[in-house]
Amino acid sequence: MPKHIASGLKYLAAVKLKETGKSHQEIADELNVDRSTISHYLNGRNLSWNSIDVARTIVELSPRDFLKMAEAIFDEPEQSRKIVSICKERNFKAIIEDSCIGCGLCVSACSMKAIKLESLQAHADSIQCCGCQLCSEGCPTGSIKILEIEND
Repeated sequence: MPKHIASGLKYLAAVKLKETGKSHQEIADELNVDRSTISHYLNGRNLSWNSIDVARTIVELSPRDFLKMAEAIFDEPEQSRKIVSICKERNFKAIIEDSCIGCGLCVSACSMKAIKLESLQAHADSIQCCGCQLCSEGCPTGSIKILEIEND
């Protein structure tokens, strides 16, 4: 079943990428599948509609649960990050306050690799942030705030 759910999530990602104007080949490259698979996805062939329904339910979970489910379904962390990044339905702004002590716990906690340490200060890439709050919960100084922002 996880392979079918993974296909459902890839289908949802392919549809979102197609909506941004990407070609079938670009989508295939992004999702690490062959172009014919993308053609099948986008033409509604060889799909398990139940798996797509399950995938939609997963995408609609809280950001943390969506991330954790994607990590459980995909073997590669990069693949789960990519799916979450493409399919997330909300955007977040990660704010790191000056009280950050540069301990790096947030870097380790962030599955999306949205936080980096530079000059002993954490810096967040809000575009990569999925809003899971794992970084803020692990911050010993409470220096990280994750805010939901309006979609453009």
